[in-house]
Amino acid sequence: MKLKQILKNQLTKEELKLIPSSFDIVGDILIFIEFPKELKKKEKQISKTILNHFHNIKVIAKKTDKYSGKYRTLQLEIIGGEKRKETLHKENNCRFKLDIERCYFSTRLSNERKRIYEKIKPNESILVMFSGIGVYPLEIAKNSKPKEVYGIEINPIAHKYAQENIRLNKLNNVKLLEGDVTKVLPQLKKKFDRIIMPLPKEAHLFLKLAKKYLKPKGTIHLYTFLEEKQIRSAKKIVEDKIKKFTISKKTKCGAYAPRIYRVCLDIKA
Repeated sequence: MKLKQILKNQLTKEELKLIPSSFDIVGDILIFIEFPKELKKKEKQISKTILNHFHNIKVIAKKTDKYSGKYRTLQLEIIGGEKRKETLHKENNCRFKLDIERCYFSTRLSNERKRIYEKIKPNESILVMFSGIGVYPLEIAKNSKPKEVYGIEINPIAHKYAQENIRLNKLNNVKLLEGDVTKVLPQLKKKFDRIIMPLPKEAHLFLKLAKKYLKPKGTIHLYTFLEEKQIRSAKKIVEDKIKKFTISKKTKCGAYAPRIYRVCLDIKA
């Protein structure tokens, strides 16, 4: 979608230069992550033009604040189209219902989620810490052949959507639990072949807990934010929490900020 091209007759050359080149599309909602304040008076006009050209888009929103709060959710403002923040998103053979403001979700991790579920071997027991609306658990259950997939999520709204998404995708080998992972996981009295930790800012704080519930020779997929130079020395992040491990792979999953990347560390422990 080339926004500058469809807006060239609506805006001046100076205004066109300000049009964001980066945006996300979740379901039928287009989200501007960075929308210039200089174009505030042209929001409605820009939104109307986009809606007229792309009929799969029904809502235009802009981010008004960074990911924040207890559940790291976005603050958004609707600037065009229908007045709603709930949508149905399709990805990797699954459908996900969610409220884009009340649940954390990134479309930019689609290929990374595919990379993970392609690693799953038949009959593995999988745990997803911080499972959100159920994206990792459901895509794993749908696209590979695990024995079972567990997900634990503290955000009650995200968990509610996750439960609905199980029904939406007609899956019966996914078990999703609501609550604090430090309290819920010990109650399971289970160990897992693979544990996925998609909470980049804080996941490393739970490494010791994850290791406790990992089977011998199991794998942990730990997500974190790192600068380029930190990626080379990523082992330090892990050895501060657990011993006797190897990092089999480091995968960049996109830029988080200038010179800062979201990185997945595949840890054999």
